[in-house]
Amino acid sequence: MTAPDAAGTPGLGQTPGVGQTRGAAVRAGAPSGLPRPGTPSGIAAAARVFEHRAWQYRRAFRGSLFGSFVNPALFLMAMGLGLGGYVNAQSPAAFGGVTYLHFLAPGLLAGSVMQQAIFEATFPVMEGLLWRRTFHAMYATPLGPQAIAMGTLAWITFRLALVASAFTLVSALFGATESPLAILGIPAAVLTGLAFAAWMGAYMATQRTPDKFAAIFRWAIMPLFLFSGTFFPVASLPASIQPIIWLSPLWHGVELTRGAALGTLLDDPFRALIHVAVLVILTVAGAILFVRNIRRKLAP
Repeated sequence: MTAPDAAGTPGLGQTPGVGQTRGAAVRAGAPSGLPRPGTPSGIAAAARVFEHRAWQYRRAFRGSLFGSFVNPALFLMAMGLGLGGYVNAQSPAAFGGVTYLHFLAPGLLAGSVMQQAIFEATFPVMEGLLWRRTFHAMYATPLGPQAIAMGTLAWITFRLALVASAFTLVSALFGATESPLAILGIPAAVLTGLAFAAWMGAYMATQRTPDKFAAIFRWAIMPLFLFSGTFFPVASLPASIQPIIWLSPLWHGVELTRGAALGTLLDDPFRALIHVAVLVILTVAGAILFVRNIRRKLAP
């Protein structure tokens, strides 16, 4: 058996590895998007990426889970009980016959999951593409760009489900849910988060620095958090502004989580389906763009 020559060609009797095969194909002009030898199926490949993120998360999951319970507890104590007591005394009928705690909790559920989704789709994506280049390391294996992108979104889904479940449990302990349908608020909040995460991940995949993230959070994410019905009814805003709020993905998510928590979600099934359809369309479109941008970065 002889060693490879200077050009990287395997010597006589040596079996080329996956990386050498791919390199030879690229040098020969073969399209880099074609399946490579030994490439696992789509779901199995994405599962490998998910497994990698899970192994990373096991080092910090205790602190993360602790924060997932503490943050909603502090929010609900300060605003739901503290501020809510004052609001209920001044305007007992302002929220359709429910207390401010019952009105606020599902809105905070959707808003908190949205913010978690934004963070999960920003710095980890930058880390994978630029700082530690873990996505490039994955691409050096039989994993393709689509598996890397979809595995990343699958992990984000898992993280959002944990946050939403913890928030729902804390809300129940505070007595902020009025219906068993509140459990449906978990998938509704996760879908809301994915509608933001997919687009944010697609955007961050085009950036070389995270400098613009602060401006996006300040001028886009925070206004959506404040004015999408999270803290007060959208109907209380001027009529000229309300149609703009209806375009907010978070508003659709808040409507779903609040309807679930209050038990009114199925009172108007068509309206609920519209909210779900909007979030699904945004998620799918963002996921397609995310996959495309990851592919352009890894396989130009």
